[in-house]
Amino acid sequence: MSLRIRLILLAILVLVLAGVVVYRRTSPPADVDPEFHKLWTENEETFREIMRLDKKYGGKMFSQFHEELIIRDFFQNETHGFFVDVGASHYKEHSTTYYLEKYLGWSGIAIDALAEYHAGYKMYRPRTEFFNFFVSDHSDDVSHLYVVEENKRLSTGYKEFVKEEQGEVSERTLPTITLNDLLVREGVEKIDFLSMDIELSEPAALRGFDIRRYGPRLVCIEVHAETQEFIEAYFAKNDYVELVNYSRIDPLNRYYAPRVAESTPANR
Repeated sequence: MSLRIRLILLAILVLVLAGVVVYRRTSPPADVDPEFHKLWTENEETFREIMRLDKKYGGKMFSQFHEELIIRDFFQNETHGFFVDVGASHYKEHSTTYYLEKYLGWSGIAIDALAEYHAGYKMYRPRTEFFNFFVSDHSDDVSHLYVVEENKRLSTGYKEFVKEEQGEVSERTLPTITLNDLLVREGVEKIDFLSMDIELSEPAALRGFDIRRYGPRLVCIEVHAETQEFIEAYFAKNDYVELVNYSRIDPLNRYYAPRVAESTPANR
């Protein structure tokens, strides 16, 4: 075999191997949630963290993304904790707390502005008390809620947040309450996990919540561009730190814990 042919074959081999490397770095396994393909292509380390959680916990069952696995990882499958789920929505679909109650014996409070979710909690969530309120920075008032009929999870207290392409929108009024007032009324003294997803109303809800008093060990909170600055400042002021290894694998939420919890697996 001539030297020229050998060089050509060697070049072809190099190109094939390079293609394999590129494919492996940019193509997640076929069973990976398509929502995370972008995360894989942008950051292999992030994708490997997702795979670690999937392998350790057997894949998520109920949450929209990997919230469920992140929560389980933080608490190391701890049993019989207490949660507060603000913007809880459906009792099971996309729930961040259903697994905790069903498989780990947790109990807690679920709050949502849509009263139609109450029946599901009453029937299938015996350890969870459901409350129909608009969580705000003041109680004993009324607030408007703009309900996106095609996808009620996107309902919001801010009309300008509703996009035309989302279809029919109806308007409701309902009573407001602060987290502080509700927790005092229900005799809650300590929170292990706080979940908050209320479509731009997170800053108002946080203003009505004494985080230092209740000291949630983990917070999962949805962050929009419009609320990011307030949320970051709120947690920094209250001596909470972002668990960046968790936040970067969740396209919607940020995760915070008290500064003393920095040694958790998520922040090492």
